[in-house]
Amino acid sequence: MGQKIAFLASDAPIAQQGLRALEDAHDNVEMADADVIVALGGDGFMLTTLHATQDLIAPVYGMNRGTVGFLMNEFSIENLSERLLEAEEAVIHPLSMTATCVDGSIHKALAINEVSLLRAGPQAAKLEIVVDGKRRMDELVCDGALLATPAGSTAYNYSAHGPILPIGSDVLALTAMSAFRPRRWRGALLPSSAKVRFNVLDAEKRPVMADADSRSVLNVESVEIHSDPSVSHRILFDPGHGLEERLIREQFV
Repeated sequence: MGQKIAFLASDAPIAQQGLRALEDAHDNVEMADADVIVALGGDGFMLTTLHATQDLIAPVYGMNRGTVGFLMNEFSIENLSERLLEAEEAVIHPLSMTATCVDGSIHKALAINEVSLLRAGPQAAKLEIVVDGKRRMDELVCDGALLATPAGSTAYNYSAHGPILPIGSDVLALTAMSAFRPRRWRGALLPSSAKVRFNVLDAEKRPVMADADSRSVLNVESVEIHSDPSVSHRILFDPGHGLEERLIREQFV
């Protein structure tokens, strides 16, 4: 008896076309009944799918019907059942964000790639950085800063000149965007157990927004971030094309 598959697709026409083709060849079951979930789209849709299915046991196998597709496998209608059976699994844990706003409201979210703080006005942000209860930087003047997981280290973090982290490392990357003071500060590597707090200095005059995998919170006053090992995302990759290989390959492009 074959695996029960649930198919999901982004709204992009090419993804919807792929969905129809796969549904012609396979039964499409409800996600709660599936042995595996196949997501058609780009990396953004993959992140959305992982968040939406985090309470399900079934792993997620992405097929690229988007642009970059770092978290996706090559799209093909042929031999899908065999590919799923042979796929390698990677387990990643998200970051937990708790953002407190100027008005006192509190917002929580999980981030698979990174939690970022970005200036939301014409002036640079001023951030105080506290790690495990110890103030490590009195004032970082910058366009923003982020904390990235190994899985997300090739995304926004890498574009901001942060390091690529091996997928098996118990490390998080703290990276600044356009640091003005200290001049060109490039960030720090922290253990995955670290609890990081950003305090926004002069938040009324220099507004800052926080973002967890594209879920944004405006006018934040402080943001606390830590890895959440209680949540596990299971991602499937074709043999020889897993996350570890992709992270290594990305550094030699």
